[in-house]
Amino acid sequence: MPEAFDVEFTKRGYLILDAGVAQSFFPTDAVIAMPRGRELWVLPVNNRASGGLLLKQRNARGDRSVLVWHVMPGEESFDGTRPARWDPANAALRIALDSAPGT
Repeated sequence: MPEAFDVEFTKRGYLILDAGVAQSFFPTDAVIAMPRGRELWVLPVNNRASGGLLLKQRNARGDRSVLVWHVMPGEESFDGTRPARWDPANAALRIALDSAPGT
């Protein structure tokens, strides 16, 4: 898995994760999403019974989606691709919200 990659936000407030990203970092398909400054942090939940948001299979490739609009800061739209990186020290996928979509 590359150190940095892109993720996608849809106009309806979904975060789309590539199948490889989902399998590598979120094997239980359960996550917690929270804003941290101008980033969205997505953390794995080790046990589905512990709660969190469920990643839903989006297509035959195994890409996953999760609704995150309710935790996004402010009223601005975040649709488009955004740079992301895995932070092993915090066990979090860190997604930049400041970058312009598609860059």
